Amino acid sequence: MIPEFVPYPDSRLSERAAPRPVDASLRATGDRLKAAAIAASAYGLAAAHIGEIAPVVVVNIAGEAEQRSDLLLFNPQVTGMAETLERGTEGSVSMPGLQVEIDRPQWVDVVYEDEAGTRQVRRFEGLAARIAQHEIEQMNGAFFLSRLSRLKREMVLKKWKKRAG
Repeated sequence: MIPEFVPYPDSRLSERAAPRPVDASLRATGDRLKAAAIAASAYGLAAAHIGEIAPVVVVNIAGEAEQRSDLLLFNPQVTGMAETLERGTEGSVSMPGLQVEIDRPQWVDVVYEDEAGTRQVRRFEGLAARIAQHEIEQMNGAFFLSRLSRLKREMVLKKWKKRAG
């Protein structure tokens, strides 16, 4: 069963999650997030999508929605990125059916904590880099449409509202 996701423009999608120690509560949020991503065949999710403001995201590093290799990132931060940008299609479970082209760095370095609270450093490349950036930005209160120019964003929102009825 696919879970109910927080719909755009719910205010929780613009809330920044403050870093906090990895504890049983945060791990439980991570477990719910991972289960929701699997149920929805999502490439990634931030806790805000399931209604929780918490510093955790899940990224499917397999690069395909049908194949799962989900990695939970607690308190993630992008610490470095490629200068070269790549254009790719992005969407959100909070705006189902809507996809837009977004330019993002080809790779990013991310510092995060694993489920044990141990600091990790990982370079994400290609689609995994896009997913990690998208979800970390969402965790920090920036919905993916904020990457569009004001004019493009207004056109997309007008189209979305018309379609949503």
